[in-house]
Amino acid sequence: MKKVGVVVFPGSNCDYDVYHVVKKVLNLNAEYIWHKDTSIRDYDAIVLPGGFSYGDNLRAGAIARFSPVMQEVVKHAEAGKPLIGICNGFQVLVEAGLLPGALITNTDLKFHCDDVYLKVANNDTIFTKDYNEGQVIKMPIAHYTGNYFATENVFKELQDNDSVVFQYCDVDGNVNNKANPNGSVYNIAGIMNKGKNVLGMMPHPERACEPLLGSDEGLGVFTSILGGK
Repeated sequence: MKKVGVVVFPGSNCDYDVYHVVKKVLNLNAEYIWHKDTSIRDYDAIVLPGGFSYGDNLRAGAIARFSPVMQEVVKHAEAGKPLIGICNGFQVLVEAGLLPGALITNTDLKFHCDDVYLKVANNDTIFTKDYNEGQVIKMPIAHYTGNYFATENVFKELQDNDSVVFQYCDVDGNVNNKANPNGSVYNIAGIMNKGKNVLGMMPHPERACEPLLGSDEGLGVFTSILGGK
């Protein structure tokens, strides 16, 4: 049975959501990993959940990046195993240098808590193989610092490596400024590393895994990696 570790930082608030999806929806094994752990078990995948780690002091994800557990998380990633950072987890991955670019304040300086549409820009990944290329899916966002920024050189590398995984779009799949909730360059909502085993995304797939929540279209992220369902 697949086993998933869910890292818990002070201020994490989506850890149980991820745990619930893995344990209750997919009927797989999920365990919490405390931020002070310096030795962790052999997990098939690790998730850095959303929230406000360390109160977003200094900068979102900046302090969590130095948590003792992050040394183990880095080792997990370097071993080529799946690692996902969702919202605040994405911010932590960027701060830790596991993903390129930066996440800065939304252009309108407002916290956004809305449902958005995403275009699956690349379905040839371990995170999106259960989607169709170009498929439009609906997920919620909840962030103030979700504006993905990258220089032209970094963006070119992302393009060359097919590392742009999700883009904000409208219901018809059009990628444009009107569909961009936070100002992210090229409407980027999710990217992966060159090794294609580390994914960072601002939308919350764990909050869109059951019809009761208004959408179950986020479940494909988890089934792509873990199977089940």
